[in-house]
Amino acid sequence: MAAEKKIEEMIRAVAAKDIGSAGRYHALSAESRRKVLGALDKNGLKALTQLIKESKRKSFKVADKRILDIAKGDMATPVYLLDETLIEENMRIMQYVKDRTGCRMLHALKAYASFATFPMMRRYLEGVCASGLHEARLGSEEFKKEVHTFAAAYSGKEIGQILKRSDVIIFNSFHQLRQYGPIARARGVEIGLRVDPGHSEVAAEMYNPCGPNSRLGVVCNAFKEEFQAHREMVDGLHFHAMCEQNSDVLERILRSFEKLYGQYIRRLKWVNFGGGHHITRDDYDLERLIRLINAFKKRYGVQVYLEPGEASVLNAGVLISTVLDIVKNNMEIAIMDASAEAHMPDVLLMPYRPHVMGSAPAGRKRYTYRLAGPSCLAGDVVGDYSFDKPLKRGDRLIFADMALYSIVKNTTFNGINLPDIAVIREGGKIEAVRRFGYRDYRNRQS
Repeated sequence: MAAEKKIEEMIRAVAAKDIGSAGRYHALSAESRRKVLGALDKNGLKALTQLIKESKRKSFKVADKRILDIAKGDMATPVYLLDETLIEENMRIMQYVKDRTGCRMLHALKAYASFATFPMMRRYLEGVCASGLHEARLGSEEFKKEVHTFAAAYSGKEIGQILKRSDVIIFNSFHQLRQYGPIARARGVEIGLRVDPGHSEVAAEMYNPCGPNSRLGVVCNAFKEEFQAHREMVDGLHFHAMCEQNSDVLERILRSFEKLYGQYIRRLKWVNFGGGHHITRDDYDLERLIRLINAFKKRYGVQVYLEPGEASVLNAGVLISTVLDIVKNNMEIAIMDASAEAHMPDVLLMPYRPHVMGSAPAGRKRYTYRLAGPSCLAGDVVGDYSFDKPLKRGDRLIFADMALYSIVKNTTFNGINLPDIAVIREGGKIEAVRRFGYRDYRNRQS
């Protein structure tokens, strides 16, 4: 009876558009959540989606002050500071999509692999997707759930270990399917084939998996020529064509994918929609995603997988740096103990301009500075920022959204030390989970 009462209260709260209903929904058991969703009509489901998103936004806004207060303390810098409560907010969005669709979610280790938060994350996700042996091993040992591995090509010396640590292996060519598929089948590992869905909308060609002459995914003509001979060996198809995009892009990709491969899907177990879904972004259209997944599953009778990476930790981690010196050369240049080249490489590679808390674009506020790293690279520059007050040596700068593609890609260029990694646990306790030093630099050399 207590569970039924909670469900009734939950439904009334949604009807009243009570933001507290989001927390109550997340606290329900899986069975109770299913009952709530079954009792809500179309408008009620949309209302619940908005309440969950509004609750998440509120939590992230409150966290900004928490991080600013921490940065003012005596924490050693540079440091990646991960907020576990915010990562869990992102996980709850993914759980909600799963509740509404029955899809399965995998975290992409290529974006974030800090296993200090895996015990919490695995309560919400089915597992991880890996890009090779080391990620597969990390997923197997630390996430301890499903591991789906895809690589552009596998080497003979590693395939045995990869299969040992993978539940699903996805091949990028029919040649490798023929070469290693029988071994995978003998070991009970499910087999997938990555295909080119024939459509993408990624502006930067470097990040476009379906760009001209891409090496990623079997193209349709080759697929049609060879698939029939290997049909019995393939459990599912995988495509990946997105990068930080919304569900309207997925809709257009699916339209192309189904046109090319729809006739082959019904006898499969699953289809993996890949990554690049910005599911936890505030403006992401969750209702459209839910509609697309449900319609696809109904048409083909297969399981659907998604493998978000960025979305898992979007806006849930920062890099805190200290201003070491300020020099002048036509403008004020603040030299920090954090490096764009070494500690946030996508700033130079993509490139993009990360947000610094309390700042604005150059010239917008009274005092403008170029923020630069300590390395010998002339271009070790994050960008030009303006502030309400002059920067001083010893000031702390907080770079937002640094959990993703920073820790996994950083380097020890110039022998610069890697930032510490710390986690804000539930209740506000800060745990330094990793500190780096000379041996980390030395052991990467020879």
